[in-house]
Amino acid sequence: MKFSQPSADLYAPGGKDPWAGLSSTTHLGIGAHADDLEILAFPGIAACFQHPKNRFSGIVVTDGAGAPRSGPFAQTSDVELIQLRRAEQRRAADLGHYASVIQLAHPSPAVRQSDRSAVIGDLVKIFEAAQPQTLYLHNPADRHETHIAVLLACIEALRQLPESSRPKEIYGCEVWGDLDWVPSSHVVRLPCPAPETLGTSLLDCFQSQIAGGKRYDRAALGRRYAQATFGNPNQPDSEQEIVLALDLRPLLDTNLS
Repeated sequence: MKFSQPSADLYAPGGKDPWAGLSSTTHLGIGAHADDLEILAFPGIAACFQHPKNRFSGIVVTDGAGAPRSGPFAQTSDVELIQLRRAEQRRAADLGHYASVIQLAHPSPAVRQSDRSAVIGDLVKIFEAAQPQTLYLHNPADRHETHIAVLLACIEALRQLPESSRPKEIYGCEVWGDLDWVPSSHVVRLPCPAPETLGTSLLDCFQSQIAGGKRYDRAALGRRYAQATFGNPNQPDSEQEIVLALDLRPLLDTNLS
């Protein structure tokens, strides 16, 4: 099976077959950029980490060439940054014991165009191969334009699947912007049952971003702690880390425009 971009990268830790890893997936995350998975899909990564049956796979849609850069990476070219971010995502897959990670390598401007048929076609292939039980996506209130474009492509790809092949749970999770403004009756609280250091260790893999001026490692952990503590003023904390999400299954209704 081939994807639309010749530079797409398929990887499974330990030299295993990426397609076999994908087909074993129970929890799947799809993010626009390298390091989005480790923020939005961290509940799935945590649920699968060292678990005897659960298996996490991640999909990165873009090549990451347009990321901001400063400090030691200020003079890094787009071509160099693409290679750096690809290697960083592979390291995160190793550390997080992912079943597989697929980097589709679409240029961000192409993903943001109205015609996303190439991205959608790639995603349909992935959904058909993986058939995960739980899916983590960007959420419709995210402030990043490329994140929204990737979400729209995911929804269109899911609509092309028969109902029996769709994930039972589909969550739109936090990256750019929190979801604590959503009424509690409409938000899903996703626990992150993993060792306390796992989340920051995963994001530490992405030094081109962290040393380049964006401390996602501290910010993502702080948000998960805050969501766990400030969710209910009348009860003790039930979880140490929480990611807030929206239930996206209603968006699969093809009667919606």
